[in-house]
Amino acid sequence: MKTCKLTLLDEVNCKFEGLDPSIRQKMIRATEYVLPYAKFTPAGRIGRWDGKVQFMNLGGTTYYHMLDKLLPILDEAKIDIELVDHRVDYGFKFDPIDEDIFSDVVFGAGHHMEGKSIKLREHQVNAVNACLANPHGLLLAATGAGKTLITAALSKKVQEYGRSVIIVPSTDLVQQTYDDYIMCGLDTGMFYGSQKDFGHQHTITTWQSFNSLWKKTKKGEIELTEQDVNDFIDGVVCVIVDECQGAGGDALVQVLSKVMNNVPLRWGLTGTIPKDPVVAAKIKCNVGDVIFKITAKELQDKQILSTCNVNCIKLKSSMKFASYAEELKYLVTDRDRMAYVASLISALSESGNTLVLVDRLEAGELLCEFLGIPKSEFVRGETKKKDRESSYGEIRWADNKILIATYGVASTGISISRLYNVVLIEPGKSFVRTIQSIGRGLRRAEDKDHVEIYDISGSNKYSAKHLRERLAYYKEAQYPHSIIDVKDWENTAG
Repeated sequence: MKTCKLTLLDEVNCKFEGLDPSIRQKMIRATEYVLPYAKFTPAGRIGRWDGKVQFMNLGGTTYYHMLDKLLPILDEAKIDIELVDHRVDYGFKFDPIDEDIFSDVVFGAGHHMEGKSIKLREHQVNAVNACLANPHGLLLAATGAGKTLITAALSKKVQEYGRSVIIVPSTDLVQQTYDDYIMCGLDTGMFYGSQKDFGHQHTITTWQSFNSLWKKTKKGEIELTEQDVNDFIDGVVCVIVDECQGAGGDALVQVLSKVMNNVPLRWGLTGTIPKDPVVAAKIKCNVGDVIFKITAKELQDKQILSTCNVNCIKLKSSMKFASYAEELKYLVTDRDRMAYVASLISALSESGNTLVLVDRLEAGELLCEFLGIPKSEFVRGETKKKDRESSYGEIRWADNKILIATYGVASTGISISRLYNVVLIEPGKSFVRTIQSIGRGLRRAEDKDHVEIYDISGSNKYSAKHLRERLAYYKEAQYPHSIIDVKDWENTAG
């Protein structure tokens, strides 16, 4: 029987040696995924690229979490494996947790359970224990599942072995996660922008800040008074990637596979796995497979999340455009159209606090103009962190407030409970953006257990196509939804 050598280089990467070219080619094809949008890339348009991305190369280098696809090929070919494992054995032994891991602390001010002892819910306990039983893995947990308490419980369990780093996608989430960790009594620091807390057991950072530190380290640009990336990860045994649907991005992939490649405990949390097979494969390679799942529908049935209803409002139009870019510009910047959308928002906001998500800055500014809202209250990327927090915090006590924000800053992770309406203006076809945006409204409050979602689109070519894709997402998520055709909106605009 033939033999090959498999070297586990670290927690992410591995390499096969001694395989015939024909077997290697077969293995490469087994780790091959096709980018669905490849034909729209410059190389795809001229036929120079078929959109295929391989997760193994001819030299035999691949990923640990691709072995489930590769080992059966060797088994079928009757090839034995000589295993060489370069990973460090930390001898982890974790006892399962129960609901009382944080029972000695209470929920903080502003939380809808303020002053009450923290008891984890059943799904949170099960999620934590699934991780403790699997050193790598992905938790697929809907928005509102209480993912920060899950990560805090994991950090508390691993701290006897070393430090943990929690990577979040935005500075808003750094502060939010930090506050919850401190509430849970954990020694925690923040690392982002000018805030660089060193010497803590647990560190909350953004992938952007982490990647910047790595680049500065490689270029030798670290000041004597600063830590380089090697100092930063010294003693780290656990990395937790929150909202890890972004873990397919090149910068975060580099951080996880090249900087933190030796970190043994690797867990990711997300409410949505991207439909793009290449992005999903990158997440799998760097974090692992799904080891626990709790859907929004399950949490709604348990009365943990608000129920919802999706109203798909399609504004009829006979206008045609040469490209998607031209069509989208009309849909989100035409003054008459946006004036009508503003009138809808004004009317529905009478029923409670309303979050409006837009893709273009001009769209948000037009809505501010028509609704009489100061542009300073339009939350966007350039909005200062303290001003964002002020806007989010006001929702906790205000009534009938309209908050306009870009998808980029508010569609992921931000915890705002008292939202009665969420308006999505031309949200596009991204599964992640659509489901995460709806998730902004699903959190319950003492005086709120239902949210109305308004999906506003047009009957134009691309907008209608994208709506059809979103309808499939709503069906998959089991969100009740209906389509409302508005034919005469142009006669009532303004």
